[in-house]
Amino acid sequence: MNPTLTFATAGRVLAQLRRDRRTIALVLIVPCVLLWLFKEVFSAEPFVFQRIAPAMLGVFPLLIMFLVTSVAMVRERTSGTLERLLTTPLAKGDLIVGYALAFGLLALIQAVVATTVLLWLLGLNAPASVPVLLLVAVADALLGAALGLGVSALAATEFQAVQFMPAVILPQFLLCGLLTPTSQMAGWLDAISRVMPLRYGVDAITRLTGATTVDTAVWWDLIVIGGCVLVALAVGSATLRRIRA
Repeated sequence: MNPTLTFATAGRVLAQLRRDRRTIALVLIVPCVLLWLFKEVFSAEPFVFQRIAPAMLGVFPLLIMFLVTSVAMVRERTSGTLERLLTTPLAKGDLIVGYALAFGLLALIQAVVATTVLLWLLGLNAPASVPVLLLVAVADALLGAALGLGVSALAATEFQAVQFMPAVILPQFLLCGLLTPTSQMAGWLDAISRVMPLRYGVDAITRLTGATTVDTAVWWDLIVIGGCVLVALAVGSATLRRIRA
């Protein structure tokens, strides 16, 4: 890998994103609107909002970043951009990491905006540590981007990239402990959920919002999420391929 080429790729992607107002709105505004709607749905039961909303801070960014990055990478291939890039000294690793850096910055901005809205506009109870909560939210969003890059090689069209969302994201949503604690699930479901990274994101956020100090388990959850991000990026780099007519 060449750091110069990697950062050049990240800069190119950021320049494209800056001109794509719809994507910016999807990434920055939609999670905040969904959090607000969630609060309104449970306006008569504020304790439900206080219990579940923090986990949504991890779920919504992951979902949206997965969708955006998987479609963006497939578009690179179908438009011929990837063909042209891979004829240059740019390696697959430079391309994937460059995308990860660009979307990682976007994930950071998204997490700051969503966390600000949730804590100061929607009235979520203060967590044990706002910076650590922000770190977990960024990690979840970056995980969504990495998963999107990882599975994009399996999709031949942008529509197929969208179709992967139910297969990759929804099982994690059902088994992450958001709907029911993982300890109350059947043993085989709990075992499956342990290999799903969203479980650790929800667990970390739940621990932060239910305590006054940062539990050591939160850092272990972050390590697991970071490891999953690296694995997804490695898979994306190894399976990245051109599309030939």
